[in-house]
Amino acid sequence: MTPSPDCDLCPRLYTYRLDNRIKEPSWHNAPVPSFGALDAQILIIGLAPGVRGANRTGRPFTGDYAGLLLYTTLQKFGLAAGDYRERADDGLTLDNCRITNAVRCVPPQNLPTTAEAHACNRFLADEIRRMPNLRAILTLGTVAHAMALRAAGLKPGAYKFVHGARHQIKPGLAIINSYHVSRYNTSTKRLNSAMFESAVRDLIAAIKD
Repeated sequence: MTPSPDCDLCPRLYTYRLDNRIKEPSWHNAPVPSFGALDAQILIIGLAPGVRGANRTGRPFTGDYAGLLLYTTLQKFGLAAGDYRERADDGLTLDNCRITNAVRCVPPQNLPTTAEAHACNRFLADEIRRMPNLRAILTLGTVAHAMALRAAGLKPGAYKFVHGARHQIKPGLAIINSYHVSRYNTSTKRLNSAMFESAVRDLIAAIKD
């Protein structure tokens, strides 16, 4: 189950998308689909599309700063191949990895409300159910962490978000936490490349344990 291009579950996000379609008719301006194969063992969950990033290009973490750290790190660890050129048609591919967002539509000021995250959680829950080989989830930020727990049938507060933590939420399924790869987090030094690489390293270890 994926949201339709004209999904109106969240009135604020729906209206914002329509406004963006008028301003930028050549952009994607619709719920952003996941990237990567459903038979992957790894799922990476971000917060929501950026207005000039995935909302423009139609691919998660593509077209804005956040994708630079994410995709170059995935390439370094063999989870992505090809050239990341900030376009959905750049030929980049993922290996044993899938990427999605907790909220599929771009929110104003890049911040969805709690109600919007809850409304969109049905799509994340369905995604997790449709990944038969899923062994590890990397959550980028507190909202993605809480929504991953909810989608997996657990209370959002069942496991506390801590950067670098690994939570074994079910037999054979772990959640690894990382701060979001946003420009804000890297510019304020809340997250650096070494910290993120450590989280991805643990993510890969989790599918082998």
